[in-house]
Amino acid sequence: MLALSLTPKAVLFDFDGVILDTEWPIYQTWLKLFQSEGQDLPIETYVQCIGSDFDTWSPEKHLEDLTGKTYDWNEINPPRQIEIRAALEKPIALPGVRELFTHLFELEIPILVVSSSTHDWVDNWLEKMHLMDMVQATVCRGDAPRIKPAPDLYLEAVRQVGLPAADCLVIEDSLNGTKAAIEAGCQTIVVPSRLTNCLDFSIADNVIGSLKELLPAEKVLSF
Repeated sequence: MLALSLTPKAVLFDFDGVILDTEWPIYQTWLKLFQSEGQDLPIETYVQCIGSDFDTWSPEKHLEDLTGKTYDWNEINPPRQIEIRAALEKPIALPGVRELFTHLFELEIPILVVSSSTHDWVDNWLEKMHLMDMVQATVCRGDAPRIKPAPDLYLEAVRQVGLPAADCLVIEDSLNGTKAAIEAGCQTIVVPSRLTNCLDFSIADNVIGSLKELLPAEKVLSF
């Protein structure tokens, strides 16, 4: 069991890479594109944009820098999106997600999902996985001035739940998201994904291998 000194009064989940593994198929489409242009896209390079957007680091700009070409991204990206959604046609929540959601819901601990992605993306997948009924709110791109690694989305989630930030536990998989949560004043647990496990998460309060580690047999969630 993972045990820290406090019990969370609300749990704020990142979405991509924490609840659903959307990041891997997205990366695969980028890798395929890079390879078609004779280039590589190491995970250690690509991971810079996970949890944020292309203002943090852009695969589009990176490919153009590598090749010296200009690409029509309005033509390239729509087929990529179709490929990504096809790979996620039957979405399955990551290990421990459904059990932890159910556990928190039974304890009446608010669950919020806080993402740099859009509501259309996040809410749609939560509905498809039949998780939305347990979620008090989703806070997404557009609900605050800036996305991660800025703290704005987590500050908005804290405002909506009506609790001190220190009473809120954030569960993340990205360094950008972890930085945002820490700046917002929240406690942090990181569950690295197969893309982000190359990163140093020593800034987080705890790093675990699976959300199942937050489900002790006696059904007490601590952090």
